[in-house]
Amino acid sequence: MATVAGRRRIGTLGWTLIAFVLIALALVGAWRWALANNAVAILDWGDRQIGGNAGYRVALAGGHYGADQQQRIEVIVPDQPSPHPRPVVVFIHGGSWAFGDPRDYRFIGRTLAREGYVVVLPGYRLGDAGKFPHMIEDGAAAVAWTRDHIVQYGGDTGQVVLMGHSAGAYNVMMLALERQWLGRAGVPDGFVKGVIGLSGPYDFYPYTSDSTRHAFGDAPDPVLTQPIHFARGDAPHVLLITGDADTTVKPRNSLALAKALSEAGLPTRPVVLNGVDHGGTVMMLAAPFKRDRRVLEPVLAFLAAQCQPKTGLDHPLQSSPPVQPHRR
Repeated sequence: MATVAGRRRIGTLGWTLIAFVLIALALVGAWRWALANNAVAILDWGDRQIGGNAGYRVALAGGHYGADQQQRIEVIVPDQPSPHPRPVVVFIHGGSWAFGDPRDYRFIGRTLAREGYVVVLPGYRLGDAGKFPHMIEDGAAAVAWTRDHIVQYGGDTGQVVLMGHSAGAYNVMMLALERQWLGRAGVPDGFVKGVIGLSGPYDFYPYTSDSTRHAFGDAPDPVLTQPIHFARGDAPHVLLITGDADTTVKPRNSLALAKALSEAGLPTRPVVLNGVDHGGTVMMLAAPFKRDRRVLEPVLAFLAAQCQPKTGLDHPLQSSPPVQPHRR
C-alpha cells in the first residue's frame, strides 16, 4: 500500500511540475510574440501580474511635453519618500520608429523605481510624422521637460541618464553624441551623465530594411544620421548591451560603436549576451525574466557609477520653482 501511495504522490507531483513547465513555456512564447508584434502591453501586463504593485507609484500618467498626441510622458517613482532628490532615468522605447507607446513600458519604470530611480517614459512622433530628425527633436524636448519638471517628482537634475531599446537606443545615442539636438532644446552640455543602449542600431548605412529607409531615406546626408559618425571622447559614458542571437539589429552595431568611442578617447566595452535575441535585452527587465540578471546587473552598476547621490537640495539646476506639465 505504501508503494502504491508513493507512486500516486510522485505522479501528482510530476504532473504539477509538467504543468508549471508548460505555463512557463507559454509565457516565454507569449512575451516573445509580443515583442515581435509590437504588443509590448502584454509584457507590461505580465510584469504587473507577476511582480505586483509594491515599491513604486505612477506619479504622472497622461502627461504631454508637446502638442502632438504622441508626445506623451509618464513618470514612475519609488513609493517611499526620500529626504534627498533621486537620480533620474529617461527611457525611450523602440518600435522601428513606427510603433510604440510609453504606457506599455511601465515595467521599465517599476523595475528601476524599485531600485531607487525616478523614471521618465516619453513617447515621440512615429511613422511619417517622426522621420529623421523629428524623433530626435522629440527626445530632446522630453529631456528639456525633464530638466524643467522632474524636481517636483523628487528627481535630481544633476543625475540624469538616458536609456533606450532598439529604435529608442538610437534616439538616446544621437542625443548623447551629437550636441546640436539637446543644445537646440536649451539643455546644457553635460546635463546628461550617461547613456544606455539596449540592442540599438548605431552604424546601419546603407539602409537595408524598410523601417530604416522610411525613417531616414529623406535625410540629405545619410552619414549624419549615424551615431557612429559622432563618436567623441568627451561624450557621456556609454553602456552598450546586445545579444549575440540578435538578427534584427546585429551585434556589430554595438561592437562598432564601442570601438569608435574607445578610439576617440572614451573607453567602452560592449556587453554581448550569449543566446539573447533582439527583444531579450528588454524582456529581461520584466518579471519573471529579470531573474536572469545579465541585463539588470550591468544597468544598475552603470547607473550607480554615473549617479552620485547628493546630500542636499543645493544643485544649481534645482533652484527654479517647478512648472506644471503640459497636459491634454
